[in-house]
Amino acid sequence: MFTWINKQGVSSSNGFVVQSTGRFTLEYREDGRVLALEIEQGNYGGGPSISLTRPSDLERWGKSGPSISKSDQDRIRLNIKEGDRWQRGESLHQIARLFDRHHSAVRRILSATGGIRPEARGRADRTLSLAEREEISRGLVAGQSIRAVATRLHRAPSTICREVGRNGGKDRYRANHADQRAWDCARRPKTCKLARHRVLARLVASKLQQQWAPEQIAGWLKHRYPGNEARQVSHETIYRSLFIQARGALKKELLEHLRCTRAMRRSRHHTQKTEGHAQIVGAISIRERPAEVEDRAVPGHWEGDLLFGGRHSAIATLVERRSRFVMLIKLDGKDSETVVDALIKHARKLPHELYRSLTWDRGSELAQHHRFTLATDINVYFCDPYNPWQRGSNENTNRLLRQYFPKGMDLSEITQAQLNAVAKRLNGRPRKTLNFETPAERFHQTVATIG
Repeated sequence: MFTWINKQGVSSSNGFVVQSTGRFTLEYREDGRVLALEIEQGNYGGGPSISLTRPSDLERWGKSGPSISKSDQDRIRLNIKEGDRWQRGESLHQIARLFDRHHSAVRRILSATGGIRPEARGRADRTLSLAEREEISRGLVAGQSIRAVATRLHRAPSTICREVGRNGGKDRYRANHADQRAWDCARRPKTCKLARHRVLARLVASKLQQQWAPEQIAGWLKHRYPGNEARQVSHETIYRSLFIQARGALKKELLEHLRCTRAMRRSRHHTQKTEGHAQIVGAISIRERPAEVEDRAVPGHWEGDLLFGGRHSAIATLVERRSRFVMLIKLDGKDSETVVDALIKHARKLPHELYRSLTWDRGSELAQHHRFTLATDINVYFCDPYNPWQRGSNENTNRLLRQYFPKGMDLSEITQAQLNAVAKRLNGRPRKTLNFETPAERFHQTVATIG
């Protein structure tokens, strides 16, 4: 709600008709936050205005206070709330419903920065502030000279003279317009590194086309060209160059080669889990898991989940916690009996030293987990409800797999041989968490140690 509050604390949603000078505040409150804009009330008999410079300005505000359009209100709300809501994981539709707007309107605002919150802008102390510009405006209205205004503000007369001259002169100077123009002119966007170093950009693009992740590319460049800053770039710069096309560094088509092909950064808090997702009878909590599983020191502890496709199809994904080695299992269905049968068959292919425990999400596909434990002597531990990050290695792997198995794809047509080929590609990629060794190398080292 927007309200006008005068210095005596009287408020009104329609503004004021005040004949004397005073200061007012426009407040916007939501979720305990307040946006306050100080309003200067002139002694011209009009309503409050954001920057009162001449009697003619009052005509566009009216005698009952300034008219704040719906779009202006939305803009204020978006400036305060949108970045926070997006980072908290709310969807475009949820944010749009708050402002009674279509989600495409919110998308246009967010896409300008690739879903990344822009850094807060600042200005040097030596520059003129909005308050000083308002004093300049009032001085000009009162007929004061440039030197007199400068003396009152403790500024050089030349500073005030240039300020007035580049903003319409004495007759057309407006404090708000001048301050906004100063912010606009102060933009000095630094050229992106990939835009300056085209050889580096082509090298990054070639690796992206090979379906390398930006973090893998950044790590590889650091190892391949040590000490050569012109051949190194951070993974964040690569992501921003892809998400913010205005940089002109990397083509938008390269987004298709990322694990997630979305054109904007999504919050890590975003989830599509629904209510009722967690009904497992007799589930052993992840909190009862042995300490050796948590520190990843001992091999043989796996994380698993289902990756769903179109037409009720799915595949089982398993990740070994110590080496991040991936194994994929073809399923003929996603009911608990079918999934458990497939997991039992797969578990018998590995020695006990390489299959000690299994950590699973709270999906109903493993409702028959007791049967799996009886058949394999492998304990199954379940994550807490709505905490999929507790098996983060598997969650990350499932995101990587979406590059090969997009949502909606009929996974029932995929053969086990094709699944093995995809797993081999993932296991052959260097990982930052493994000091850029591959999961296959780490897993084979483990196999060698157990004979």
